Formats: sequence, structure tokens, C-alpha cells
Amino acid sequence: MENQTLTADILLLEGLKVTPQSSIPTFILLFLIYVFIMVSNISLLVLISMERSLHSPMYLLFCNMSINDAFGATIIIPPLLKDIFVPHSDRFIHYIQCAIQAFCAHIHASACHTVLMIMAFDRYVAICNPLQYATIMTNRMVVALSVSAWIVSLVMVLILVGLSVRLSRCRWVIFNPFCDNASLFKLSCESVLINNIYGLCYTVVLLGSSIGSVTLTYLKIAVACLRSKSKVLNAKALQTCTTHLALYIIMFVSGCIIITLHRFPHLSDQRKVASMLFHVVPPAMNTIIYGLQIKAVRQKIFIMFTGKTRGELTQ
Repeated sequence: MENQTLTADILLLEGLKVTPQSSIPTFILLFLIYVFIMVSNISLLVLISMERSLHSPMYLLFCNMSINDAFGATIIIPPLLKDIFVPHSDRFIHYIQCAIQAFCAHIHASACHTVLMIMAFDRYVAICNPLQYATIMTNRMVVALSVSAWIVSLVMVLILVGLSVRLSRCRWVIFNPFCDNASLFKLSCESVLINNIYGLCYTVVLLGSSIGSVTLTYLKIAVACLRSKSKVLNAKALQTCTTHLALYIIMFVSGCIIITLHRFPHLSDQRKVASMLFHVVPPAMNTIIYGLQIKAVRQKIFIMFTGKTRGELTQ
């Protein structure tokens, strides 16, 4: 009985489908991307924490994005790297580990939306109510927005994965590069109607609130800019909002590709690649797009490559 229980808790994970010839290049590429994601996000966090000029709500809220990107990449990439050189028939994972990875992967995906929503609110207050910005966006408000973004994601994903973990299992193969919620409930032969209903509600609420809040925010910002005759205000709005929108579009398009490919079973291989890229491309792009917009970051990079001091840059 103990052996049967142990066997039932061990799953076979498909992982990455790579040929022996392409395994080394794939490993090197993924490893370099992971190193870049971790170094760039951690460096940005350290820079924001050390530079007093960056202790503003916009950059403090962006720290949530850097933390989430490093978290998401760590959940997905190291396990993929570990299994690249392992034969497909020997890529085993314990069910508990699989459930934890699925939970963390969905936390990362949900937090991408909730964090960008609170960042959009910050931009709305800064541009549409500049005189009240300091009064509204206090340290307490920044903490409250950050905590709410993570708690909302945590609760929604806890229910999502919890509904899948409750099911009995009659299969033991995960047909995906990594574990996610769909992989968990597909292991069961029971009815997954409740899972499908909640999953649909989860997607509609998350995407609906995300799209709705960002669209409404930027429509109000656009109206404020059209009414304003200040070139300084419009230039500031264009700089900060373009950066934020670029991050949102990259994340949103990546997620929509996965959702769309789910509707076409014959494109399962493409969907698996897209789901992996969702946890790789946005985390790598976010620091490039947002980081280079920060003057202090550009100066650090320029100093690193030219050897000049900050005093020489300001002369």
C-alpha cells in the first residue's frame, strides 16, 4: 500500500522537448537569460533602494514588478535547466512539488496584472491630480497598494489550485514543460466542471479588471493631456506612460497567445513554448524598457562603459 501511494505521488514531467544536439545550446541560452533576469532585476532593486532620488512611489511600486519577475523566472527556468540533460523517461517530479510550482507560476502570472494595475493608478494620480499627488501617494498608500496586489493574487490562485489539488488522480504524466493548474486537474478522471467554471471566472475577472482599469486610466490621462497646454506635463506623461504601456502590452500579448492556443489542441507544442516564454520574455524585457528610462540607471551604465564619474556626466 505504501509503495502504491508513493508511486501515485510521483509524476512524469514532459519538460522541454530538445534533441541531444540542441540540448547544450538550449541550456546555455536559458542559463544566460536567467542570469540576465536575476542580475538586472536585483541590480535595479538595489539601485532604487540606495538612490534617494528614486524613493518615489513610481519606482517603489516598480520594485514589485522586479521582485515578481525574479520570482517567476526562478520558479520556471532552473527546473527546466535541471531536466534538459535528463532522458524524457526519467523526468520525475513529486506531486507536492508539482502543485507548489503550479501555485507559484500562477501567482507570478496574476501579480503581473495586479502590479501593473497599481502602477497605472500611480500614473493617473501623478498626471491628472499632480497637486494632490504627494497627499494621495503617501508611503502608507504605496504599502497598501503593494500588499493588496499580492494578496488579491494569492487568494485567487489559492482557490484556483486548491480546486485542482482536491481531485483524485488516475493519470501520472504532465504534458507540459512545467506544472500549471491545467496540468493538475487533467490528472483526474473526475468531473472538472467546477474547475472550468472558476478558471473562466478567474480569467474574466483578472483580465477584465486589468484591461478595464488600464484602459480607463489612460483614457483619462489622454483627456488630461489634451486639455493641458503644458508641454512639460505632456512630455512627462508621454515618457512614463509609454514605458508602462510597453510593459503591459508585452505581458498582455504573451498571455493572450497562451489562452488562444489552448483553443487549438493540434497546436499544443506551440502553446507549450508560448507558456514558457511568458515566464522568460517579459521578465527579461521589463528591466530593459523600464530601467533604461531611469536617468540614474542610464548614468550607471554609461559610467560602467566609459569610466567617467557622475560629476563629469553633469558638467
